Amino acid sequence: MCRYAHANKKGKHKAKKEMESSNHAILYLFTFLVLTTQWKASSASSDDFPQCLATNSNGSKPQVYIPNNPSYLTILHSSINNLRFATPETPKPQFIITPDNDSQVQAVVICSKRYGLNIKVRSGGHDFEGSSSTSNVPFVLIDLINLHAIDIDVKDNSAWVQAGATLGEVYYRVAERSPVHGFPAGGCPTVGVGGHISGGGFGPMVRKYGMSADHVLDARLINAKGEILNRETMGEDLFWAIRGGGVSSFGVLLAWKIKLVAVPPTVAVCVVAKTLEQGATDVVHKWQSVASYGVPKEIFIGLHVGVVNKNSNATNGVGRTVQATFQILFLGPTENLVYVMGKSFPELGMEQKDCKEMSWVESTVRFAGFPSGTPVDILLNRSALPKTTFKAKSDFVTEPIPKSGLEGIWKRFLKEERPEMVIGVWGGKVNEIADDKIAFPHRAGNMYLIDHVTNWDGKEGPEASNKHIAWIRELHEYMTPYVSKSPRTAFLNYKDLDLGRIGGSTYSDPKIWGEMYFKSNFKRLVKVKSMVDPDNFFSGEQNIPPTITY
Repeated sequence: MCRYAHANKKGKHKAKKEMESSNHAILYLFTFLVLTTQWKASSASSDDFPQCLATNSNGSKPQVYIPNNPSYLTILHSSINNLRFATPETPKPQFIITPDNDSQVQAVVICSKRYGLNIKVRSGGHDFEGSSSTSNVPFVLIDLINLHAIDIDVKDNSAWVQAGATLGEVYYRVAERSPVHGFPAGGCPTVGVGGHISGGGFGPMVRKYGMSADHVLDARLINAKGEILNRETMGEDLFWAIRGGGVSSFGVLLAWKIKLVAVPPTVAVCVVAKTLEQGATDVVHKWQSVASYGVPKEIFIGLHVGVVNKNSNATNGVGRTVQATFQILFLGPTENLVYVMGKSFPELGMEQKDCKEMSWVESTVRFAGFPSGTPVDILLNRSALPKTTFKAKSDFVTEPIPKSGLEGIWKRFLKEERPEMVIGVWGGKVNEIADDKIAFPHRAGNMYLIDHVTNWDGKEGPEASNKHIAWIRELHEYMTPYVSKSPRTAFLNYKDLDLGRIGGSTYSDPKIWGEMYFKSNFKRLVKVKSMVDPDNFFSGEQNIPPTITY
């Protein structure tokens, strides 16, 4: 499920205003002055670095944007989806590169190493902590927006997908070639495949087919030496690591070869909403056990929890209520789904009228939150979803949360302006695969994954930001007794720098957050890092370190 699917109209208008504000002439002038000062102090001049790129790009110099270029901020902000990281104060790249081919990406790696610049790679720009667009050390941003080709082989059930393609582009192009092929990945079509798959990646077919990374057949990436590698030349250790361990620690991804999966010509999508007054607590409590283990793996019952107004005069805690929205995908006809749900989950009260049959690709449009009847070519629009200012955290749940625990969540939700829980249900295929088959480890024993989110108006200033971030941290603390333990686990694709970081003003033991994201697979990831990038050229606040002490 895409959390943007449930943004209320007020939130969408706020997001639009925030984007317009970011383009305001005063903001641009201030940012330009800051960036120019930083850029002049850089060791890589506006002439030297681009010249290095031209020399190492086999004669095809990539497009380079520097801070005094009129298009610099437009390019920078185009794919920053968390507006917390689109402010004048956010550290910005000394150069933005938009390569058109693999050779140009190679040149960026070679030249960045020569000039001592950190590399950030942006596929879709959905990193929750802005890590694909900002850094606390001098850096270059590689924006892969031009590298989005998709080459599909229906007979082989596979496709080569460049790292700059979005999930929406993948869905659209696959369906364009075949109505009975699909790919199991996320609900937000504007997310880039580069980061999504490398962190694991999941969506409404996770119970039927597992994680996105479970369906990678090959990959092409550039290592710290500037070499282009594939599965054979990189070796199985590195190939294992980039499937769920985050590719940014090991190199620059150029493309994935993915395995396509079978989907029926027609699927069913159903939506049922329950407020507290309609018994949401009892329904959510029952949902926990049913959704994971009580229905066939062809059924995905996603859950979104938010706050809605009971009347037009609603304010925080007054006239507002919690609403649980169940969004269901069934890889089959509605009639069969209604029968199964009536037997397994009668508390939901789902009826035929709550459902609609459609093609699989149309279901991806609905799960993204677009209205019924929206043309599927919306999947090709990289700007189709609103941008917001938010902070997120994640948790895996292994046992049902008691009703008293759920009521404590609702109580906290009613004190916050725009809180959300976007919950993906586990069970089925994802739980059947061994924890160490690929680097993504969160398998057997997990019932569901929570994406805790709070959204706010970014124009409110730092005091408001601090207030909302404090709220979600307190919620996260409250959840401690109800979620996974030893370690308390987290999802890499929902990055959370509160868990710890390397560098900057604070430092924490990488084992803490490393084992939360990767469990026992963290040790092997460190070993792979030490083999392929011992000098830690590909570094970041939560990148895998080349050494660790136990």
